[in-house]
This record gives sequence, structure tokens and C-alpha cells, in this order.
Amino acid sequence: MEDRTTDAIAVPPFGVVIAFALLSGATACLYLPGLPAWPWLLLALGIGIAGWGYGRHARVPGAALASFALCGLQAAFALSVQLPPEHERADFVVAGRVVQLPEHEERRTRFLFRVDRDAGQPAFLRGRLLRLSWYDGWEGEDPRRFDIAPGSRWRFTARLRAPRGLRNPGWFDSEKHALARRLAAVGYVRDADPVEWLAPAAGIDAWRDGLAGRIDRTVPGAASRYVRALALGDTRRLDERDWETLRATGLTHLIAISGFHVGLVAGFFALLAAGVWRLLPSLGRRVPRPQAAAFAAFGGALFYAAVAGWALPTVRTVLMIAVVVAARLWRRPLRVADSLALAAIAVLLVDPLSVLAAGFWLSFAGVAWLVWCLPHTREQPLLRGFLSAQWVATLGLLPLTAILFGQASLAGPLANLVAIPWWSLVVVPLSLLGTGLEALHAGAGTWAWRLAAWCFDLSWPLFEWLASGRFALWWLPEARWYALPLALLGAFWLLLPRGVPGKALAALLWLPLLWPDRELPREGEAELVVFDAGQGLSVLVRTARHALLYDMGPAAPDGYDAGERVVVPALQALGVRRLDAAVVSHGDGDHAGGLEAVRRRFGPARLFAPNGSGIAGAAPCLAGTDWEVDGVRFRFLHPTLHFPYLGNEASCVLRIETAHGSALLTGDIGEVIERGLLRDDPAEIRAEVVLVAHHGSASSSDPGFVAATGADYALVASGYGNRFGHPQERVVRRWQQAGAEVLDTAPGGALRVGITRDGVTASSRRRTHPRLWDAARRQESAVGILPGD
Repeated sequence: MEDRTTDAIAVPPFGVVIAFALLSGATACLYLPGLPAWPWLLLALGIGIAGWGYGRHARVPGAALASFALCGLQAAFALSVQLPPEHERADFVVAGRVVQLPEHEERRTRFLFRVDRDAGQPAFLRGRLLRLSWYDGWEGEDPRRFDIAPGSRWRFTARLRAPRGLRNPGWFDSEKHALARRLAAVGYVRDADPVEWLAPAAGIDAWRDGLAGRIDRTVPGAASRYVRALALGDTRRLDERDWETLRATGLTHLIAISGFHVGLVAGFFALLAAGVWRLLPSLGRRVPRPQAAAFAAFGGALFYAAVAGWALPTVRTVLMIAVVVAARLWRRPLRVADSLALAAIAVLLVDPLSVLAAGFWLSFAGVAWLVWCLPHTREQPLLRGFLSAQWVATLGLLPLTAILFGQASLAGPLANLVAIPWWSLVVVPLSLLGTGLEALHAGAGTWAWRLAAWCFDLSWPLFEWLASGRFALWWLPEARWYALPLALLGAFWLLLPRGVPGKALAALLWLPLLWPDRELPREGEAELVVFDAGQGLSVLVRTARHALLYDMGPAAPDGYDAGERVVVPALQALGVRRLDAAVVSHGDGDHAGGLEAVRRRFGPARLFAPNGSGIAGAAPCLAGTDWEVDGVRFRFLHPTLHFPYLGNEASCVLRIETAHGSALLTGDIGEVIERGLLRDDPAEIRAEVVLVAHHGSASSSDPGFVAATGADYALVASGYGNRFGHPQERVVRRWQQAGAEVLDTAPGGALRVGITRDGVTASSRRRTHPRLWDAARRQESAVGILPGD
């Protein structure tokens, strides 16, 4: 009797519980600030596998430990293959193959490049994956870069560096992305050196690229780019405005290839095989019709996943179909939950680093919510079942969407009510039909693609109108770690059957996620956040109820815009809903480049800039101009009324004074201006926090000025490995000898300084939010220095 009871509660070795255990182990590993040594991970893997196989009470912890160790080993390997520090920014002649679809932009081409494994390649690059850019030269457009095609082979010289990104609140973590994709290095093609084309485009990606070109040529209008996305998973032609509309309406999950697409293809192949078996009954003597349909469904799904570029949602669906096919061949019943669990187990065992991708969580979590909440929808009317599924998906995925993207679409539920049936049942099948016909014969799918574009155009104006609404998209501040589990518990509680008590109270569990504490200063206090914007500057100054932005980061024409990519997301992550004032210290691109992006998001604000800087709509930042908000006084110290615009030397110098200390923002002024400020009023430049002028250039930080500030903290905004050598070593030493702690955005990420009644405190993003993939932390720890020191 005891044995039967034990067997009844025993956990199956490959069930839902084990899937959760594997997921928990991998996630716990990736939350570590650093990895244990690989021998310990190997030992943990062996113990975990033994516990998993032993069963009963050791099975669940054993699976979690095995997943933890396996994830750690894969992460350690992915980090080990990154470019060694001694080869940083060196040039290498590499030969290899272009993988996936390259992006041809106005002034550059970006692509992934797999280096050959032969002995002619550098040993530390053999077989490695590189992300490269090919820029136009000074002479104008380089036509050779447009020959970069999927599957083509090249030999050229590339300047490489290890993957390294910026670290800010709300900023896309490119270092995490590089780890998940196993990138060894990033860099650019040295087009002045010999470039040799070795072989033409080939493979499935070349075929996808050819189909994308055919869609462009045969489908008129802007909708062709959406047909490309729906038919091939090719989103290269979608611009930022397209993505903003999709995010605001909650439709990003529909525009790229999803599991639903693969399911449609698999279903079509199953029906096709069943039809052939009905027409030719003799085939049933060799292979029964149900098994033939199952094999055909799996083959169709596998082929289409390859066409879609092996996106994670398609891989998940293919694995689920494979599990169902295997169950049918073995004639064993299988629940949807079991097939989902087996698919998750397969993904986690093959690639535990996939949990770093948002697609993993949204793909599996969305299906899991539906499986758990809608087990009996077959008995419901079609409309009611659809509305129930929409409600479950919206509520169940909202916590993950908020954490992963920092936003919630208020227009999403309404937009999805229209888009899901119309796109899924009309636009997507037509797009897929066009792709299938085109695969059989060139030109056969044109009519289906054109009809799909026409049907898409019927619905798109509605979504653009919804996206333009003031409340379409709700940006959420960064929440604490416990906000997600509480919100998921709240969603679980709300989705329980009718009659369960306390559902109104469950809504309170959402508060830490939807209305987190923004940690605003109190009356008479101030906070400064120096964003990690590369070789540029942007500083947020917050008081109890107001926000001022000093500079907006760099931007290049038709290229990288820190205002759009860094400043705006960081402001949103910090919960800044409006800017009360903005200061452009001077007109140089590394300070004013991101202004238009900030204006587009936050609208007009009181804007200051020096006379002659060319900043439209700005009032002059004249010395003596001052104002006070929330008990904090702001005062410009430079330039004076008749000071000519001289670029760096005309920078607006802003003093921020609280009852507990002061800060000085200096722009790019040089030693001459610093000595003038010291001569005019030494008391005005005394401050606990000073932004080091001109990114730590040798032409700034006059010794007398440095000593007169009496600063506790000297903040430097610089880009990693910048060509100017900022900050200069002697400048850093000068501030340190004067008693200041020097904090630099290049090694430390965004810097956060509080001037409060409890004193002046400072921290760096990389220190407060350590990650095991942190490039700066790993590099600096090799020489015994932590980021921000």
C-alpha cells in the first residue's frame, strides 16, 4: 500500500513539474553576478542528472540543479569564445560565410558572418560568429556592400572588438543579446583593404532573401513590407514608426512569424497528405493514413520553421508537433500541457540560454495560460471562446510584457479583437499561400501576396488611429524584483473560476508592477543621473516634482541616435512623465544630437541653449538666470550676455543648489573659462558633485578650478575606447588628488547621484545591477578594478 501511494505522487521524469524545475534552474543561474568555476559546474551537473534519474523526492531538485549547471557551462563557453582582450580593436583577415539576412541601410550594411574553421583563420576566430558593419567611405556610397547576400562567402579585413554595450535604466542590453547569440566579436569591414568575393549566395536564407525581393517588386504600396514579415519573418523594412504603431496597439506578436503560422502550415500539409491517402487507398497498406498525416505535418512545420529563420516561437511549435507525432506513432494519448512541457524541456536542454530572449517567455507563457485557463472552450460558442482566450492572453501576459518591455498597450485588447481574426484567418493564410505557390513556380504567388496586402490595408488605418491616441501606450517605470511574481500571482488569482473569494484584493498585487516606487527626491533634495550615452553627454536632474534634462546625447545623420535609443528609454524607465526644462549646453552633435528624439516623445519644454548655437526655440542660458523648484535652486554661471558663441567654450554652466549640497554641470568648457569662473566668484563653483568638463579632456579641469570646487564626486561621461583618450589619466589623477572620487560612465554605466538630507551618495549601474555577462565587469575584474571605481 505504501509503495502504491509513493508511486501515485511520484513526479514523471519529463512532465510539467520537471519543465518548471529546469526553467527555475536556468533562470537562477543567469541571475548570478558571476559564474562558479567550471569544475564545480561539472560536478553539479553530474549530481543533478543522478538526482533527476533517481526519481521520487530527488527528481525535481535534481532537474533544477542539472539545468543550473548546464546553463552555467553554456554561458561560460559563450563568454570564453568572445574576442580576447589582447586582440581588442585589432585588424584581422577573415574568410567565411554570411548567415541570416543582412540589413542594407542608407549608409551601411549590417550582417552576421561565420568565420571558416580552416587553419588559415586566427585560432581564436575559427568557426566564430561575428556581427559586422560595412560603412560607406568618404568618397560616397560603396556599391560592393550591396553584394553582401545570405550564404555568400567573402574574405576581407575586419577591425574587431569584444561585444560591449551601454548600461542604462530601460536600455536594451546588447551584451545579454550577444551572449544569447554566442557572438564572438563585433566590428566593421576595412573597405580600404582588399575585399574578395569567394562564392555566391546559397542556402535557405538566400531563397528567403530572393522571395523578399520578389514581394517588393510585385506587391505595390507600403503594405509589401508587412507581407514580407508575415510570409517570411523578414522585418528588415519595418521602420521605427511601424514598430511604434505595433507596440502601441499590442500587435507585435502577430507581425512576425509565430507558432500560429507554423500550425497553419502543418495543418495544411496534414490535410494534403490525408487527401492523397484517400485518393490512393493502396498507400494505407504501407503507412496508415493518420501516421502519414502526422509525418506530413511535421515535415511541413520543419520546412517552414527553416523558411522563417528558426525563430524561437516556430521552434517551440515544431517541437510540440514532433511530440504529438511521436505520441500518435506510439498510439499514446497526450495532453496539450504535456506536449508544451516536453517542448520546453527540449529547448532548455538544447539551449538553456534561450531564457534570455523575450520570445521564450512570451511564447511558452502564452500557450501555458491558455492551456490552464481554457480547457473546456470546445463546449463554448465560437465568439465566447475567442473573447475568453483574448482576456486570458491579455491579463496573463501583461506582467511579462511590462517587465520585458517596460510598457503596456491600453489599446491592445481592442486592436487584437480585430487583428487576431482578420490577420490570422485572412491576411496570414494568403501570405503563406503566396509563399507556397512561389516555391512551386516563380510568379505563381503574386496574386495571393497582392490580395494579402489589400486585406492588410483595409485594417491598418484603424490601428494607426488607435496608436495615435494619447493613452494608447502606457510606459511603466522599472519595478523591483518581487513585482513580477506578485503580478503573476494576481493574474492567477483573477483567472480562477467564478466564486473564488478575494478577487478584488488580487488587483492590489499588481501595484508594485504598475505603480512602482520611483524613489523621487524629497522637498529640498535633488538627484542626478548621468546616462551612459557613449562619447556624449546627457544628465537628468530630478527634484521632488520636477525634471530637467541637461544635454541629450550624440546622434549621427541617418544613423545612431542616443536620444532615441538611450535617453528616451531611460527617462521612461525612471518614470519621467514630462520634462519641465531642458538645457542644450552647446550645439555640438555629441550633446545636442538627441534633442529631436526627446522632443518627439516629451513634447515642448522650457529649453535653454547658448546664443548662436542654432538650437531652434531655445532661450539663452545667460549667466545670472535662475529659478527655484521644490526647494532646489538652479542658476546659470556661464556664458555672460556678450560672450560670443565659441562652441565648447560657450557651454551653459549650470549650478544646482540644495539645502544639503550642490552640483555643477560644466558642459565642454575649457581651462580658460574655468579660471574665469574661479576668478569671478569662487563660492559659486564650490560643489559636492561636479561634472568633469569636456569628458575629461586634457584641455579642461584646470588645477586651481579642481581644487576650488572641493568636490566629493567627479563625474565623467565618456565612451568606451573612444579615440580621444577621454578621460585623460592626468585629469583623473588631478581630481583624485583633490579628494574627489572619480566615476566614469565607460566602465560603470549610468551614474546615479543623490544629494539628500542623508548626505551625498553615488552609484554606477553596473555595480548596482551586476550581470554575469557584463563585459566591463569581467574586463576590469581581471586587473582588480570594479566598474565605477
